[in-house]
Amino acid sequence: MNSIVLVNKENKIDDSYLDTISLVEVEEETFLVEKEAALAYLKLKEYLLNKGITICISSAYRSIERQQEIYDEFVVRYGKEYADKTVASVGCSEHHTALAIDIDIMVDGNFLIGNHELMKHEDIYLEIHKHLSKFGFILRYMKGKESITGYPYEPWHIRYVGDVADYIYKESLTLEEYLLKKD
Repeated sequence: MNSIVLVNKENKIDDSYLDTISLVEVEEETFLVEKEAALAYLKLKEYLLNKGITICISSAYRSIERQQEIYDEFVVRYGKEYADKTVASVGCSEHHTALAIDIDIMVDGNFLIGNHELMKHEDIYLEIHKHLSKFGFILRYMKGKESITGYPYEPWHIRYVGDVADYIYKESLTLEEYLLKKD
């Protein structure tokens, strides 16, 4: 799989090339992640654990059907305008690639759930972000880059891009900016 594939509001996924493996996380929940990304995630997780930070996957690969359910739930709960700003439409979610992972963090012996709780501990995510590129990951939706990515800042949404992660991190680029520079 090309780990540099761009999936966003303008670029829909071609999911015919998915090659995933299963990772079992907290409470025996299983997530599908692209093979190379899964191996990199496990190394990242172990590295962070040695630094006193415990993470787990809260979301990885999503089927078209699951993405539709999430979008519909947000429309009902928050309205269409909010859903359009924060949830990718069907076929336009990076989670369809199996290269995107949402990570939860453990605080005081419990994994936090819900974006509001996670945002209270941004300091932990900022520490995690410093190490992502060592393992081929980038922070996909950066603070201050919302107009480029089309999505709000999400400190928990990491994306596997492989060898180019270090360059993207050092240059503070979004995936969109990297691809424009590359061309």
